[in-house]
Amino acid sequence: MPLPDIGAWRDLDFFASDWPGIEAALAQDDRDILPPATQRFAALQLTPPENTRVVILGQDPYPTPGHAHGLAFSVEPDVVPLPRSLKNIYMELQNDLGITRPNGDLRDWAKQGVLLLNTSLSVPAGDANGHKKLGWQRLVHQVLKRTSARPTAYILWGKSAQTLESNILPGDHLILTSAHPSPLSASRGFFGSKPFSAVNTWLNSRGEQEIDWARNSEAA
Repeated sequence: MPLPDIGAWRDLDFFASDWPGIEAALAQDDRDILPPATQRFAALQLTPPENTRVVILGQDPYPTPGHAHGLAFSVEPDVVPLPRSLKNIYMELQNDLGITRPNGDLRDWAKQGVLLLNTSLSVPAGDANGHKKLGWQRLVHQVLKRTSARPTAYILWGKSAQTLESNILPGDHLILTSAHPSPLSASRGFFGSKPFSAVNTWLNSRGEQEIDWARNSEAA
Protein backbone atom coordinates (compact mmCIF):
# COMPACT_ATOMS: atom_id res chain seq x y z
CA MET A 1 0.00 0.00 0.00
CA PRO A 2 1.23 3.56 -0.60
CA LEU A 3 2.83 5.52 2.20
CA PRO A 4 0.42 7.66 4.23
CA ASP A 5 0.93 11.40 4.43
CA ILE A 6 3.95 11.79 6.70
CA GLY A 7 4.77 15.34 5.68
CA ALA A 8 8.41 16.39 5.60
CA TRP A 9 9.58 13.06 7.06
CA ARG A 10 9.10 11.74 3.52
CA ASP A 11 12.35 13.49 2.55
CA LEU A 12 14.46 11.14 4.69
CA ASP A 13 16.75 8.89 2.63
CA PHE A 14 15.21 5.87 4.36
CA PHE A 15 12.05 6.05 2.29
CA ALA A 16 13.95 5.81 -1.00
CA SER A 17 16.71 3.41 0.02
CA ASP A 18 15.29 1.15 2.75
CA TRP A 19 11.49 1.28 2.82
CA PRO A 20 10.91 -0.62 -0.48
CA GLY A 21 12.79 -3.65 0.86
CA ILE A 22 11.03 -3.54 4.22
CA GLU A 23 7.66 -3.16 2.52
CA ALA A 24 8.38 -6.21 0.37
CA ALA A 25 9.43 -8.24 3.41
CA LEU A 26 6.25 -7.28 5.24
CA ALA A 27 4.15 -8.27 2.24
CA GLN A 28 5.76 -11.71 2.20
CA ASP A 29 5.25 -12.29 5.94
CA ASP A 30 2.00 -14.24 6.27
CA ARG A 31 1.73 -13.65 10.02
CA ASP A 32 -0.52 -11.06 11.64
CA ILE A 33 1.66 -7.91 11.60
CA LEU A 34 1.05 -5.20 14.20
CA PRO A 35 0.04 -2.44 14.21
CA PRO A 36 -2.24 -2.47 11.16
CA ALA A 37 -0.56 -1.05 8.06
CA THR A 38 -2.71 2.09 8.18
CA GLN A 39 -1.29 2.92 11.63
CA ARG A 40 2.33 1.90 11.08
CA PHE A 41 3.59 5.45 10.59
CA ALA A 42 1.19 7.13 13.02
CA ALA A 43 4.02 8.67 15.07
CA LEU A 44 5.38 10.47 12.01
CA GLN A 45 1.91 11.47 10.84
CA LEU A 46 0.91 13.04 14.17
CA THR A 47 4.25 14.74 14.92
CA PRO A 48 5.87 16.30 11.84
CA PRO A 49 9.53 17.32 12.14
CA GLU A 50 8.77 21.02 12.29
CA ASN A 51 6.54 20.44 15.35
CA THR A 52 8.78 17.96 17.20
CA ARG A 53 9.97 19.33 20.55
CA VAL A 54 10.37 16.12 22.54
CA VAL A 55 11.40 12.62 21.42
CA ILE A 56 10.58 9.53 23.47
CA LEU A 57 12.01 6.30 22.07
CA GLY A 58 10.34 2.94 22.54
CA GLN A 59 11.39 -0.48 21.27
CA ASP A 60 8.93 -2.41 19.13
CA PRO A 61 5.13 -2.22 19.06
CA TYR A 62 3.08 -4.18 21.57
CA PRO A 63 2.74 -7.73 20.17
CA THR A 64 -0.79 -8.16 21.54
CA PRO A 65 -3.51 -7.64 18.89
CA GLY A 66 -5.61 -4.56 19.60
CA HIS A 67 -2.94 -2.80 21.67
CA ALA A 68 -0.45 -1.11 19.33
CA HIS A 69 -1.56 1.80 17.17
CA GLY A 70 1.70 3.25 15.95
CA LEU A 71 2.94 5.30 18.90
CA ALA A 72 5.61 4.14 21.34
CA PHE A 73 4.12 3.04 24.70
CA SER A 74 0.61 4.16 23.67
CA VAL A 75 -2.39 1.84 23.38
CA GLU A 76 -5.92 2.15 22.09
CA PRO A 77 -8.13 3.90 24.67
CA ASP A 78 -10.18 0.78 25.45
CA VAL A 79 -7.19 -1.38 26.44
CA VAL A 80 -7.51 -2.59 30.05
CA PRO A 81 -5.37 -3.38 31.95
CA LEU A 82 -2.58 -1.15 30.71
CA PRO A 83 0.68 -2.74 29.56
CA ARG A 84 3.06 -2.89 32.50
CA SER A 85 5.60 -0.39 31.11
CA LEU A 86 2.88 2.16 30.45
CA LYS A 87 1.44 1.56 33.91
CA ASN A 88 4.86 2.40 35.38
CA ILE A 89 5.14 5.50 33.18
CA TYR A 90 1.81 6.65 34.58
CA MET A 91 2.98 5.93 38.13
CA GLU A 92 6.00 8.17 37.55
CA LEU A 93 3.80 10.83 35.97
CA GLN A 94 1.62 10.77 39.09
CA ASN A 95 4.64 10.97 41.38
CA ASP A 96 6.27 13.69 39.30
CA LEU A 97 3.35 16.01 38.53
CA GLY A 98 0.35 14.56 40.35
CA ILE A 99 -1.31 13.68 37.04
CA THR A 100 -3.69 10.78 36.46
CA ARG A 101 -4.71 10.04 32.88
CA PRO A 102 -8.01 8.40 31.87
CA ASN A 103 -6.60 5.73 29.53
CA GLY A 104 -3.47 4.62 27.69
CA ASP A 105 -3.96 6.65 24.51
CA LEU A 106 -1.05 9.12 24.14
CA ARG A 107 -2.07 10.75 20.87
CA ASP A 108 -2.60 14.07 22.64
CA TRP A 109 1.10 14.08 23.58
CA ALA A 110 2.00 13.44 19.95
CA LYS A 111 -0.13 16.35 18.78
CA GLN A 112 1.71 18.66 21.19
CA GLY A 113 5.08 17.83 19.63
CA VAL A 114 6.10 14.69 21.54
CA LEU A 115 7.39 12.21 18.97
CA LEU A 116 6.62 8.75 20.37
CA LEU A 117 8.82 6.65 18.11
CA ASN A 118 9.51 2.95 18.36
CA THR A 119 12.86 1.69 17.10
CA SER A 120 10.95 -0.92 15.10
CA LEU A 121 7.65 0.04 13.49
CA SER A 122 6.25 -3.45 13.12
CA VAL A 123 6.07 -6.73 15.01
CA PRO A 124 4.47 -10.11 14.30
CA ALA A 125 1.63 -10.80 16.72
CA GLY A 126 2.91 -12.68 19.74
CA ASP A 127 6.56 -12.41 18.69
CA ALA A 128 8.21 -9.51 20.56
CA ASN A 129 11.28 -8.20 18.69
CA GLY A 130 10.32 -10.37 15.72
CA HIS A 131 11.17 -7.55 13.30
CA LYS A 132 14.15 -6.20 15.21
CA LYS A 133 16.48 -6.97 12.29
CA LEU A 134 14.15 -5.87 9.50
CA GLY A 135 15.95 -2.54 8.99
CA TRP A 136 13.72 -0.06 10.83
CA GLN A 137 16.67 1.21 12.87
CA ARG A 138 17.97 3.19 9.92
CA LEU A 139 14.78 5.23 10.00
CA VAL A 140 15.30 5.96 13.69
CA HIS A 141 18.92 7.02 13.10
CA GLN A 142 17.80 9.50 10.44
CA VAL A 143 14.90 10.82 12.54
CA LEU A 144 17.27 11.51 15.42
CA LYS A 145 19.67 13.37 13.16
CA ARG A 146 16.82 15.35 11.62
CA THR A 147 15.25 16.37 14.92
CA SER A 148 18.59 17.29 16.49
CA ALA A 149 19.23 19.92 13.84
CA ARG A 150 17.55 22.22 16.38
CA PRO A 151 17.27 22.09 20.19
CA THR A 152 15.11 19.15 21.23
CA ALA A 153 14.42 17.20 24.43
CA TYR A 154 15.21 13.49 24.28
CA ILE A 155 13.95 10.91 26.77
CA LEU A 156 16.00 7.72 26.49
CA TRP A 157 14.70 4.95 28.72
CA GLY A 158 16.86 1.84 28.94
CA LYS A 159 20.07 0.74 27.26
CA SER A 160 18.47 0.03 23.90
CA ALA A 161 17.38 3.66 23.51
CA GLN A 162 20.56 5.02 25.04
CA THR A 163 22.74 3.28 22.45
CA LEU A 164 21.07 5.50 19.84
CA GLU A 165 22.25 8.72 21.49
CA SER A 166 25.24 8.79 19.14
CA ASN A 167 22.81 9.68 16.32
CA ILE A 168 21.83 12.91 18.05
CA LEU A 169 23.80 15.79 16.57
CA PRO A 170 25.57 18.10 19.06
CA GLY A 171 23.38 21.00 20.13
CA ASP A 172 21.52 22.74 22.92
CA HIS A 173 19.47 19.65 23.71
CA LEU A 174 18.02 18.17 26.86
CA ILE A 175 18.97 14.48 27.01
CA LEU A 176 17.41 12.51 29.85
CA THR A 177 18.49 8.92 30.49
CA SER A 178 17.28 6.42 33.04
CA ALA A 179 16.34 2.79 33.43
CA HIS A 180 13.50 1.47 31.27
CA PRO A 181 9.98 1.61 32.77
CA SER A 182 9.49 -2.14 32.38
CA PRO A 183 8.79 -4.06 35.60
CA LEU A 184 12.24 -5.65 35.36
CA SER A 185 14.10 -2.36 35.62
CA ALA A 186 11.78 0.47 36.71
CA SER A 187 12.98 0.30 40.30
CA ARG A 188 16.61 0.73 39.19
CA GLY A 189 16.36 4.43 38.41
CA PHE A 190 13.21 5.02 36.39
CA PHE A 191 11.02 5.71 39.39
CA GLY A 192 11.98 9.09 40.80
CA SER A 193 13.64 10.32 37.59
CA LYS A 194 10.93 13.00 37.07
CA PRO A 195 11.32 13.30 33.28
CA PHE A 196 8.04 15.11 32.70
CA SER A 197 8.74 18.08 34.95
CA ALA A 198 12.33 18.19 33.66
CA VAL A 199 11.13 18.55 30.08
CA ASN A 200 8.71 21.32 31.01
CA THR A 201 11.35 23.17 33.00
CA TRP A 202 13.65 23.03 29.98
CA LEU A 203 10.94 24.16 27.56
CA ASN A 204 9.95 26.98 29.90
CA SER A 205 13.57 28.14 30.14
CA ARG A 206 13.56 28.47 26.36
CA GLY A 207 10.34 30.46 26.32
CA GLU A 208 8.44 27.56 24.75
CA GLN A 209 5.02 26.27 25.70
CA GLU A 210 5.13 23.39 28.18
CA ILE A 211 3.69 19.98 27.38
CA ASP A 212 0.30 19.44 28.97
CA TRP A 213 0.98 15.88 30.10
CA ALA A 214 -2.52 15.63 31.60
CA ARG A 215 -4.55 16.52 28.54
CA ASN A 216 -6.32 13.65 26.90
CA SER A 217 -9.79 14.69 25.78
CA GLU A 218 -9.99 11.21 24.26
CA ALA A 219 -6.60 12.03 22.71
CA ALA A 220 -8.21 14.27 20.13
